[in-house]
Amino acid sequence: MTAENVVVTTTTDSEDLARALAAGAIEARLGACAQVVGPVTSVYRWEGAVQTDQEWRVEVKTTARRVEELTAHLLEHHTYDTPEVIATPITGGSPAYLSWLGEETR
Repeated sequence: MTAENVVVTTTTDSEDLARALAAGAIEARLGACAQVVGPVTSVYRWEGAVQTDQEWRVEVKTTARRVEELTAHLLEHHTYDTPEVIATPITGGSPAYLSWLGEETR
């Protein structure tokens, strides 16, 4: 089963950039809604060393057909060398909300 709707997630090192990424995606109609969550603590391996940093997560609700464009938009406006950009399928939810999501990303 292929999901029609997804949540695309990225993280960044500042709340201001997270808000800018969220607003840019919505302004471009690449997502219907975006939320900035944080700060969160991220632990990851980078260039051979374990790092621990404070980050802000951006979650954009969109349709599967907009994921490629949204990914390109996030990569273009991101400051990280290799930013996290992942898409998670939405497998259910409020029919009215999911319909609105589709309308907002046309």
